Amino acid sequence: MTSPDQPAHSEPANTSLANRYGAKKRRLSPAAKRTIGGAALAAGIGFMAWVSTSNSLTEVSFKDIGYVTTDATLAEVDFQVTREPGTSVQCAIKALDSKYAVVGWKVVGIPPSEADGTADGGRTVSQRVPVRTESQSVSGVVDSCWIPGDSGQKM
Repeated sequence: MTSPDQPAHSEPANTSLANRYGAKKRRLSPAAKRTIGGAALAAGIGFMAWVSTSNSLTEVSFKDIGYVTTDATLAEVDFQVTREPGTSVQCAIKALDSKYAVVGWKVVGIPPSEADGTADGGRTVSQRVPVRTESQSVSGVVDSCWIPGDSGQKM
């Protein structure tokens, strides 16, 4: 025995807003907000402490003092380097012409110094470096200084 054809019976569509757009978002409790805020603040303070101490441990700074152009093929650059006394440093020195083009370039090594009786404990040393030039230079400056083997990081 066969049954007569019957029209398809479908469920009525659920048209509620929660079904269409999703349920309301649950909000964080005030205690959870304070906990997250405190953790973020502690992480920020820890990061700032790490940045400030890591930079001070490997800090290298330099100061241009002057330059002398002896002739069209030679310039001498005077500068000071400040670093920890037992640390060797390399510095890139450049000579520039009147259009600020580099006409001479040299990388020099500055050996570690002893923490002697100087005012800053041997941290600052003065250097005079001759730089060969391809034409007349009008200035000489330190381009950068870094600690060798420091991941190639230049300061």
